[in-house]
Amino acid sequence: MERVQIDMEFIFRASPTILYKFLTTPSTLIRWFCDEVDIQGDTFTFVWSGSEEVAELIDDIEDERVRFEWEDADEGEYLEFRMDKSPVTGETILTITDFCDSDEVADQKQLWATQISQLRTETGG
Repeated sequence: MERVQIDMEFIFRASPTILYKFLTTPSTLIRWFCDEVDIQGDTFTFVWSGSEEVAELIDDIEDERVRFEWEDADEGEYLEFRMDKSPVTGETILTITDFCDSDEVADQKQLWATQISQLRTETGG
């Protein structure tokens, strides 16, 4: 199955600083992204329903970008969160880049919509 890159944008009233905290801190990651997380240096071990996935933090620019590379990902694949401020509205634009099989794009986007809905609730907007 062909792997494809998907990019999704979500608008938040929360600042990039607040979003950054929710993307990098264990106590806030478990509120919207995973069941458990263990961080050792740049290695994040995420747990969902008892299943572990390990990712290396390969790019970290505070309040701007966080990029993870999954331990078992195909070459060149990553999970990235980018935060930009809209110059017009002042809202924060969170752009997520992820990869999935070409026949799973709709499911993957729905999963992210659900996760982001929870993140929006946790950050107050």
